[in-house]
Amino acid sequence: MLVLLIGALAYFRAPVLFWTVVLAGWLASLQLVWGCQVPLAIWVVFGLVAAVLNLPILRRAVFTGPVFSVFKKITPAMSQTEQEAINAGTVWWDRDLFSGKPDWQRLLSFPDPKLTAEEQAFIDGPTEQLCKMVDDWKITHELKDLPEEVWQFIKNNGFLGMIVKKKYGGLEFSNYAHAKVVTKIATRGGTAAVSVMVPNSLGPGELLQHYGTEAQKDYYLPRLAKGVEVPCFALTSPYAGSDAGAIPDYGIVCHGSYTDPRSGQRHENVLGIRVSWEKRWITLAPVATILGLAFKMYDPEHLLGDKEDIGITCALVPTEHEGVCIGRRHFPGGAAFMNGPTWGKDVFIPLEWIIGGRDYAGQGWRMLVECLSVGRCISLPAMSVASGKVASYATGAYARIRDQFGLSIGKFEGVDEAMARIGGFTYQMEASQDLALTGLDIGEKPSVLSAVLKYHNTERMRKTLNDAMDVHGGKAVVLGPRNYLARAYQAIPIAITVEGANILTRSMIIYGQGAIRCHPFVLREIKAAMENDGGEFDKAITGHINFVISNVFRSLWMGLTGARLVGSPKGGEVAGYYKQLTRFSSAFALLSDMAMFSLGGSLKFREKLSARLGDMLSNLYIASACLKRFERDGAPKEDLPVLKWAVENALYDLQQAMDGFLANLPSRMLAAVLRKVIFPWGLTLKPASDHIGTQVARSLMELGPTRDRLTRGMFVSQDETDPVGVLVPALKAMLETEPVEQKLRKLARDGKFQSVTARERLAEALQGGVITQVEFDAVSRARKLKRDVIMVDDFDKKLELHDEGLLQRLIF
Repeated sequence: MLVLLIGALAYFRAPVLFWTVVLAGWLASLQLVWGCQVPLAIWVVFGLVAAVLNLPILRRAVFTGPVFSVFKKITPAMSQTEQEAINAGTVWWDRDLFSGKPDWQRLLSFPDPKLTAEEQAFIDGPTEQLCKMVDDWKITHELKDLPEEVWQFIKNNGFLGMIVKKKYGGLEFSNYAHAKVVTKIATRGGTAAVSVMVPNSLGPGELLQHYGTEAQKDYYLPRLAKGVEVPCFALTSPYAGSDAGAIPDYGIVCHGSYTDPRSGQRHENVLGIRVSWEKRWITLAPVATILGLAFKMYDPEHLLGDKEDIGITCALVPTEHEGVCIGRRHFPGGAAFMNGPTWGKDVFIPLEWIIGGRDYAGQGWRMLVECLSVGRCISLPAMSVASGKVASYATGAYARIRDQFGLSIGKFEGVDEAMARIGGFTYQMEASQDLALTGLDIGEKPSVLSAVLKYHNTERMRKTLNDAMDVHGGKAVVLGPRNYLARAYQAIPIAITVEGANILTRSMIIYGQGAIRCHPFVLREIKAAMENDGGEFDKAITGHINFVISNVFRSLWMGLTGARLVGSPKGGEVAGYYKQLTRFSSAFALLSDMAMFSLGGSLKFREKLSARLGDMLSNLYIASACLKRFERDGAPKEDLPVLKWAVENALYDLQQAMDGFLANLPSRMLAAVLRKVIFPWGLTLKPASDHIGTQVARSLMELGPTRDRLTRGMFVSQDETDPVGVLVPALKAMLETEPVEQKLRKLARDGKFQSVTARERLAEALQGGVITQVEFDAVSRARKLKRDVIMVDDFDKKLELHDEGLLQRLIF
């Protein structure tokens, strides 16, 4: 009975005082109710322990004080850049997932992201028109840039000012609308999407709105909103890529003279900074008119104060300013967006050009990481979602249209398996981003979730496009106007590398930030140690111990019962998913604490273990986001297969990450105990079944609501000469004429035709009265559209296109 009582107290996370009262009552009941004599010594020991646990003065003297002394010695010091990165942004739903006891009603109560009438009109109007103007083959193969008329359309219609407030002439769209605009453009062409998204992401516009002086805002924001200024932001150095805090670019505070290129006015002997820099991989740098520049600022002559090393600083520098060098460009694989280097040597700028003015000198790193938590939720995740939508839309139709061995290739199980991944990953990507966008639009800056999105969406994009390429086969191999996959496939390494390389993001950032920011007690303990606050440490460590004990019992109980007795906010087929997520949230919290307990400060250097812990948190988030999306869509039964695939595979990946973590935890005894607690019956979760995968694949090949929801928001040309636009008309035509084609195949097998070719047999069937003229016309059209779908481009030796129209006239 005592074991059950302790288990119940731990499971429900009873406070220490409640423990004391209940256990005292239990001891008293033994003596008064059951007649058992409780020795005085037991009461004395119980009283002493209770006093120590419940009286802060005694607790600190006997227990938490000595622990605090040891904790201060073993806690590794954090650099300023680490502190600023950890303090950046906010924690939101990720904190619930770290708690071991997620509040599912809270998740379901988050508002569903919606477009305003103005935002929807922009997507249906200017965004649709922009997509129609984009010819991605011409841009990437011939022009290596957007056409001038496209650039002007982007500027004239406010695409560069989606985040700028209306009082400065911008559109002031929600983060959700911003992402959906980028997604739609990206379904048409990556070059156009990148050119639009970068000025609205991490860069001068975002930084100015948050930190700029009023004078800077009043001058630059209207010009940015209208495209008068084209911005770029120069952070990355050849010598400091992922370690952006180690940029070698520097500026020295001094007096100097300069001519303001905006006014032409000469300024003599003013206080400013002489800056030298060399940057690489800067998007829009070759065409930028205003350069956001990050550099380390020093004041050796103490012209600003006592501090010499002021820190990373961000400034706005007109690219026409004397000494600023731009104009060269890189050529990122598969894309033609403007990207290039910028450099300068001893370029003098006034202090007023610092973003935020003199008061924000040295605050650049904090500014950047705070804004990055927003940008990383939008740009690259939106590009990833767009790739998933195009892959789902095109591969589903192509796999149904294309046949081999007399059967649509989508009905072969190997292709079916790849298509299930395409649909499932697309569902996961959009659900994960939409939930994060909800957080952004209610005022959160979820820095940990932005890292989750950046890594997992771009990795799923990579897998999705790989599968789409495999299914399309030769259709996707040959470059040309008909190929709607290869450019995105070629450009995958760009998304994997930028805004925090994926290896770094997975192995260091997701859990490195999450363990400190999202954990209910760790950050409080670290801050207490840094501030030498024994009282605060006492409160935090006491709560932490109770938290660990609770998660041990919760993980064991839910492991033994398969979480069947856990509550769920929803019934039916999704109830079990909520229960399993609750179970694994507790298990994750327990593993996280045991990792920090057993490895201490060295955990930050055990990147493989940290990566697996990050995978656990990420899959908890992805699965919960999918459940949220399912409810947001009205819990449609048609979507159950894709939901099951998405959630069951996320849960399986979560289980495998835990298994890998336990297999490699250095303390083997601790790992063995944890395995028995968390997996008392072994690894019981399986990935989604083949049957579910087949249902997902079939939903992509059918014109139905699931396919529509997976691909909503993408651009599809209504022109049947467009390589994507022809897919659905061809699919419809094939489905409508399938009975006639089956009749013709049966006649051919029975030897009823004198003709040899399919075209001649069709004519013979018409002449023989086997089919009607309407059927003849429908089959002829369906076959022509099918040919349009499966054909690839061919060129002469000089890579000039052949007259495909001539070839079609010869055949049809």
